[in-house]
Amino acid sequence: MSADGTWNITTTSPMGTQEGTLNLVTDGGTLTGKMSGPQGDIEIQDGTADGDKLTWKAEVTSPMAITLEVEAAVDGDEISGSIKLGAFGTASFSGKRG
Repeated sequence: MSADGTWNITTTSPMGTQEGTLNLVTDGGTLTGKMSGPQGDIEIQDGTADGDKLTWKAEVTSPMAITLEVEAAVDGDEISGSIKLGAFGTASFSGKRG
């Protein structure tokens, strides 16, 4: 199943629950796109797609600079995964294709 498209996601982090979107595009094993939420738009970096498994990184600069490390799985029109928040622990997210 392709990960391409817009996903409406909910992230549960140590700082509370946040709503956002993922815009994902796959090209073979390469994943590109952006994450959008209260912090604005963040470009996906080093993205990979292997079947229904996705990984990518994203650089957050505000309120402080951290690198997000994301692992996700696509199941039909649903996506879920985890986000390593640097020294701030791990957040989980889930969502549906928009």
